[in-house]
Amino acid sequence: MFTNKPKNNKNLKYWLNLSALCVALLAASAPRANAQLKGQSIDKIIAKVDNYIVLRSDLEVAYLQASQNNQRQRPDMRCKVLENLVINKLMLAKADIDSVTVEEKMVNEQLDRRMQYMISTIGSREKLEAYYKKTVEQFKVELRKQVKEMMLAEKMQNSITADVKVTPAQVKRFFNEIPTDSLPFFSTEVEIGQIILTPKVGKDRKAEARAQLETLKGRIEKGEDFGTLARVYSQDPASAAEGGDLGFWGRGAMVPEYEQAALQLKPNELSGIVESQFGLHLIQLIEKRGTEYRSRHILLRPTSSAQDLEDARTRLDSIRTAIMQDSITFEKAAKKFSSDETTKNNGGYFTDATTNSTHIATENLDPVIYFITDTMKIGQITKPLPVRTDDGKDALRLIYFKSKTPPHAANLKDDYQKIQHAALQEKKAEAMNKWFDKTKGEVFINIDPEYSECKILQGETTMLDE
Repeated sequence: MFTNKPKNNKNLKYWLNLSALCVALLAASAPRANAQLKGQSIDKIIAKVDNYIVLRSDLEVAYLQASQNNQRQRPDMRCKVLENLVINKLMLAKADIDSVTVEEKMVNEQLDRRMQYMISTIGSREKLEAYYKKTVEQFKVELRKQVKEMMLAEKMQNSITADVKVTPAQVKRFFNEIPTDSLPFFSTEVEIGQIILTPKVGKDRKAEARAQLETLKGRIEKGEDFGTLARVYSQDPASAAEGGDLGFWGRGAMVPEYEQAALQLKPNELSGIVESQFGLHLIQLIEKRGTEYRSRHILLRPTSSAQDLEDARTRLDSIRTAIMQDSITFEKAAKKFSSDETTKNNGGYFTDATTNSTHIATENLDPVIYFITDTMKIGQITKPLPVRTDDGKDALRLIYFKSKTPPHAANLKDDYQKIQHAALQEKKAEAMNKWFDKTKGEVFINIDPEYSECKILQGETTMLDE
C-alpha cells in the first residue's frame, strides 16, 4: 500500500487493484467480522501503536480481503497486510498528536452512505434488520468508531500526499515501463450517464402530513402513549420498532432542524411539527445527559402526487429535447438539473469506484442499467423512466448511452484515466513510504513476537504485490 515498487517490475493490473485494497484495509463497509475465525477461537492484540491496537482478527479479515484482490499470493503477504494495518494505526496516532479531526456531521453522512449501500445490497431496510437482528441505528452505533477512524486515516493520508501530482509525460513513461506481457486485458466498457429529477412534493401533500401529525400530537397530549403511536404511524422503520426512540446522540449528529427543536424541549415535552430533508417530525425529548440527548419521534414522509410526477415528466422531456437538439450538452444539463448528487458532478456519468474513470466494465454495471442500455444505440437518450432514489422517493430519470469500447489490451488512447490513476497511486505510495520511515520512530510501536519475522520496523517498507 505505502511502498516503493521496483521500477523493473511495474504491473498495471496491480496498481488498478490497489485503491480497492487500501479501502478494504482501512475499514470494511459491512459489519465487523466475528473475531472467532475458523480454526482460531481466541482473539488477541498483536500490535500496539500508541493508544491504538491491531487484533489478530483484524489481520485475518484484512488478509482475506487482500487475497481476493491479488491473484498471485506471495509468501510474505500476511506480513505486508500487517504492515499496512500498523501504518493505518500510525496515521491515527499522528492525527491525535497533530490535533487532526473530522466533523461529526461528516461521520454521520458517511454512516448514512454505508447504511444505504448495505440496504441496497440486501434489498431493503427491513431485510437488513431482520437478517442481522439489529436496527440500522444499532448498526450506526457499532460502526461509528470504525468509520471515524477510517476518515481520520484518509484525512492524514490525503494531507501527506496532497502535493503529489503526475504529468502526462510521467503517465506515458509509467505506461511504457510496463512489460507487454503484464498489460491487463479489459473487457467491454461503456460510458453511461443519467439525469434524475425528483418531483417536488406539493403543498397539499405536506399539509395532509402536517395535519395528521397535529392530530397525533393532540392524542398524545390527551394521554395516549407516544411509543404506541410511533409504532403504528411513524415512517422511520428502525426507530418505529423502538417506539420512535433514537437513543442518545451528541450535538451535530442529527440534521440541524431536528436537533435545534429537540434541544429546546424539556424532558417529556412535545415539539411543534418540524420539517427536515427526511420529512415531517413530531419530537419528544426523553432526557439530557451532559452534551448528549435522547429523543423519540414520529416521522411522516409526504409523497409526490400523480400530478407532481407528471409535472416532473414534462420537465424532463423538455430537457431531453434540448439535449437532442444540441441546445445544451448532456453534461451541462446533468450538472444544472439532476438531483442525484453522486453523478451530477461527473456530468451525469457513472464512474468506476476504484479509478474514478467514466469507462465502466459491463459486468460491473448495475443490472437495471445494463438491461436498459443493452438494446440502445450509442448516442441515444431514453425517455423519462421511473426510478426509486436511495432515500426511497419516487423519481424519474433519463439514461444516456455515450460510448462503448470493445475488449482490448490496455493502451494510452482508450485507458488514459486508468493509467493516470495507476501512475498517481505509485507516486503516492512512494510519498507514504518516506513518511512512514520518517515517522515510525516518533510514537510507541510494539509488534507481538509471533510476527517478528515480518520485520515491520526494520529497514525500508516494502509493498504488497500481486
